[in-house]
Amino acid sequence: MAGNITFTMIKPDAVEANNIGPILAKINQAGFRIVAMKYLKLSKDAAGKFYEVHKERPFYGELVDYMSGGPIVAAILEKDNAVADYRKLIGATDPSKAEEGTIRKLFAKSISANAVHGSDSDENAHIESDFFFSKMERF
Repeated sequence: MAGNITFTMIKPDAVEANNIGPILAKINQAGFRIVAMKYLKLSKDAAGKFYEVHKERPFYGELVDYMSGGPIVAAILEKDNAVADYRKLIGATDPSKAEEGTIRKLFAKSISANAVHGSDSDENAHIESDFFFSKMERF
């Protein structure tokens, strides 16, 4: 059913700052159910493939280096209106512009070290989820 899942990653900066637990708590408190989750370190190749949509953008190389520079937590979240509700929960990419109480306002360090990734559409939620998780890894 479209609209009931989204994909997220807790990025290396937030993992390094020991914010996995508090971020997952915010996700749970917002009514999301974790359908799949894993803790891993992306290779440069995997990070490059995941962010391939940005390949022509000037920040692509820096993004790949950053996302492969430390462990991440990847997860599929389930809730009605998941993509829109999660985008609201995480807040603006620039934490200085994010609303109070959002994940990025609370845990992000900068625009580039912005604590979490969130799918921007139902279509991308499925594509991103399939990148990280097989059907057997989802509950």
